[in-house]
Amino acid sequence: MEKILSRSWKEEDRIPSVRDMAVSIQVNPNTVMRSYTYLQDMGILSNQRGIGYFIGKEAFSETLRLKKDSFIRQDLPQFFKTLDLLGMKLAEVESLYIDYKKGEVK
Repeated sequence: MEKILSRSWKEEDRIPSVRDMAVSIQVNPNTVMRSYTYLQDMGILSNQRGIGYFIGKEAFSETLRLKKDSFIRQDLPQFFKTLDLLGMKLAEVESLYIDYKKGEVK
């Protein structure tokens, strides 16, 4: 999903085979297959039998929608909890974000 959102992989690009992806990220091919199947079920990938997997026509917008939804449901609640525990305000975070965008915070 990151490769799609960063536009490293574009609409109709062929992506690495299950085996090649598994080797490159050092995971079991079954893990890659489950991920590819999920992305195919979401309409992000398509499989051309005997040829390989390709990025779907609406992959960017669908990936963006799924990632935003996941961020809102899973990451933000934990982020807000951490802010509360640290006694931080959103204004502090905004300032840090501005610095990050400038390349001043890593």
